[in-house]
Amino acid sequence: MITSKFDLLIKKSIITASELDDVIKESVSTGVRIEELLVRKGVPKLQILTCLSDYYGCPFVEYEEDLMVSRNITKGLDLEKLKRDLWFPLSARKGRAEVIACDPADQTVIEDIKKSLKADSIRFFITLPSDLIRIIENNQDINPGFPPQAGRTPLAKVRTFLAERRSLFACYRTSLAKGRTGLAFLRTGISFIAIAVVLFRLFGMGFLTVLEVLLLAVGAVMAIEGLLWYLPARKISKKKLAFPFTEPTGGTTVLTVSDEAESPIFARSSPVAGADKLRQEWSTMSPVMRRRFLASDRTDLAEERTMLARYRTIMALARTGLAFTRTGIAFAGLGIAFLRHFHTGPWTVFDITLISIGVIMAAEGLYWYWPGRHAGVEGFETVKEKGEKSSIWDFVFPFAHKHPGTEDIYPKLAVKSSYSPGIWATTGLALERTLLAERRNVMARLRTVMARSRTGLAFIRTGMSVAAVGSGLLVYFGTAGFMWVVLDVVLIISGMVFVADGIYWHVPAETIKKQFPYCFGDMEIIMPDYGVPARY
Repeated sequence: MITSKFDLLIKKSIITASELDDVIKESVSTGVRIEELLVRKGVPKLQILTCLSDYYGCPFVEYEEDLMVSRNITKGLDLEKLKRDLWFPLSARKGRAEVIACDPADQTVIEDIKKSLKADSIRFFITLPSDLIRIIENNQDINPGFPPQAGRTPLAKVRTFLAERRSLFACYRTSLAKGRTGLAFLRTGISFIAIAVVLFRLFGMGFLTVLEVLLLAVGAVMAIEGLLWYLPARKISKKKLAFPFTEPTGGTTVLTVSDEAESPIFARSSPVAGADKLRQEWSTMSPVMRRRFLASDRTDLAEERTMLARYRTIMALARTGLAFTRTGIAFAGLGIAFLRHFHTGPWTVFDITLISIGVIMAAEGLYWYWPGRHAGVEGFETVKEKGEKSSIWDFVFPFAHKHPGTEDIYPKLAVKSSYSPGIWATTGLALERTLLAERRNVMARLRTVMARSRTGLAFIRTGMSVAAVGSGLLVYFGTAGFMWVVLDVVLIISGMVFVADGIYWHVPAETIKKQFPYCFGDMEIIMPDYGVPARY
């Protein structure tokens, strides 16, 4: 039966009977279909297709990129199963179907087709298994061997979830900025309250009492308002900002998303066999295949932007924590000054309460400092690492990096006259979108570096506040009391450590900032109109 299927090859002396027997034995032992083994042994594909067409009595088709089927036909079909069963529908209407198959005589396949397409009459087209798989993959919008998640639509869905996560991080950063503003209100209110309390404790009741009460009331209102602004931001510290990032592989693996209903989980597929070699043959790829790789590149770039947004959010959390620390230091310093200046009395409870609250606030703020510092270190290392890796330009324009040799002269491009101009315009826009995405990543890296710089300045401000409290207490009260002197010195040294750490963070960031042309107030970015041809 199998031999008779390929009798025409023997009659045309394309292959001998003994060679065909060897191929059949190899097919049985390896599980590879006979048609594919014949192609590997150099038998022209056209001769094999002609032979199969004559045997089954149906026309043959070959893989072409424009052989696309309406999604209404494939809707509800498991295309991965069709790859295993080796059939694919071309049309299905009113009980009639046109189907490409590798074995139109297989009764199991016939019954599956009738059940899946609700068809009584089937017109078959014959093709080779490799061609059929590529036809199915092309309709899945994926390159050879890639999983279904590599299609441009699934990748767009992944980018949408990543954009949603970046928007969430942006909301967090806005809340944290509001919280820091609230802490500024709180510190201002404390200053007003401190002035009112000092005046009252120094002069008691008198004609200034009205002013003291007014200052006390205004300070209390500002402190309460600042606290109300801060408390929502504080809740962010309890949220899980962890985000499982993967390592991009230049399009040889696919970023996927799952569990979208609850909390999106991002993961990367296993390396696709042959994808790396295919990627290196950029100039020989068809425009559609290029667009699929570019969609994967944009998804990888979106993941990097999301990762950098997370680092910036954690650093914003650290800056808010340091603002809380500065507020706590203001509380504690004021309480210590009151306690040391005034005699023990009814106000002592107030002084001790101020110190206790300040110490608790400073401790909590410092607790936020450590994750922020870790994020700043990781973010800076990530920026440097990403800057050293190859970009999309290395794939698209490799000649810009080395002198071309004979191995760089590619064969004729896999395009047809029908592809011009629309398909080239679409691919050109995909390339331009990818390059713009990469430019956004460069800007995101710069924003991350500048966020590190701002965090460094927050270190400096916090250090100056701590050192100023220690210095002020030491200068005003002198060296009386050994334990008080030790506390003052510890505050000064701790403050200087914070200042040094902040300078260490700030200076490299400022150096990097000067290397980019994005940090000028008079700069204007002209947004291109993609509805107009580039030549205009």
